[in-house]
Amino acid sequence: MAAATTDAPRRLTVVLGITGGIAAYKAVGVAREFVVAGHDVHIVATEGALRFVGRPTLEAISRNAVHTDLYEGVAEVRHVALGQRADLIVIAPATAHTIASLAAGLAGDLLGTTVLASSAPLVIAPAMHTEMWEHPATVANIATLRARGVTIVGPDSGRLTGTDVGAGRMSEPSVIAAAALAVVGPHDLAGRRILISAGGTREPLDPVRFLGNRSSGRLGVALVDAALARGAAVTLVAAHLEVAPPAGASLVEVGTAAQLETAMREAAREADTVIMTAAVADFRPAAVAEGKIKKDAVGDTLRLDLERTPDVLAGLAAARRPGQRIVGFAAETEADADALLRIGAAKAARKGVDLLVVNRVGWNEGFGSGATEVMVLDGAGNVVARAAGEKAAVAHRILDVLA
Repeated sequence: MAAATTDAPRRLTVVLGITGGIAAYKAVGVAREFVVAGHDVHIVATEGALRFVGRPTLEAISRNAVHTDLYEGVAEVRHVALGQRADLIVIAPATAHTIASLAAGLAGDLLGTTVLASSAPLVIAPAMHTEMWEHPATVANIATLRARGVTIVGPDSGRLTGTDVGAGRMSEPSVIAAAALAVVGPHDLAGRRILISAGGTREPLDPVRFLGNRSSGRLGVALVDAALARGAAVTLVAAHLEVAPPAGASLVEVGTAAQLETAMREAAREADTVIMTAAVADFRPAAVAEGKIKKDAVGDTLRLDLERTPDVLAGLAAARRPGQRIVGFAAETEADADALLRIGAAKAARKGVDLLVVNRVGWNEGFGSGATEVMVLDGAGNVVARAAGEKAAVAHRILDVLA
């Protein structure tokens, strides 16, 4: 077997600015998005921000000290040092006051001086009441920042403080992080059309019950997020996801293995790469009851006749166009590492895929968790990459192999 590659995705230094609005509590989620993706996060919080969310929480999530005072670390000129080190600066939430200060180039606090001392891309996520967002001063300030190349994420419309509803709600953390990472790239998948399946199919027994599996769809969704951030156009075929599908992908929702096969075959016609992360049922009931199966009618034992479902992955591999790449996933319960590798190699050859991502699952690992460990095999069964950690980081490592 070939040796595994050890290259890691680029680790960015992200400065996350948090300012004093009620949406500051959502900044904890933004920090976590960057951390689980493998990046080094340094938080610069205003005094107002710390009135809404505590320093210990921010330090626990970011794994770094939180900076607030312009006059801390004077010897190292901290505002310059942070700005110079940053690969990316994100401000979430960005209040109307912060936006005005940025537009005017003010440097009255550590965040303002850090921004002015940096040439890193700047991304802001506004959050304020609708009247403030629509005020001519804010509109003009946003236009000024856009003209300077600042990326504006949101705001969304929805419930604001109290009973107010309207434009001004800060975008969700996953959306902010994905948009920010898309600014810095890599954009090595720009122009590529990628089809990804995620989740787990369900095969009905009757109108109430089904045969299913424990797949949450988290790794598939992480792959969609990563591919979008790297410039790809993505279609997601989703089967019963336990997480929200990413904004920016074309979404096709399915339920059964047959529906997934139809959707994948249709979408694969336009795709350069097909990634099958969905857990597809191998068997389905030979007959589906029209009404709810009553236990009093069947007695103490219910016997089901099951029939095999089509092999969606093998079918996609057999029908692929010249140049189209097919990536499969194999979740196995084998505990022995060598045996797991042999199973994966045999499956890669049998399915006819270009790459097969193998991971171990069990009662307490794999399904539903935020982390995973995988090895990537080529069609000949050689290990070409390994990755372990949060699924967001693992997703980028898989795409590194594709790119």
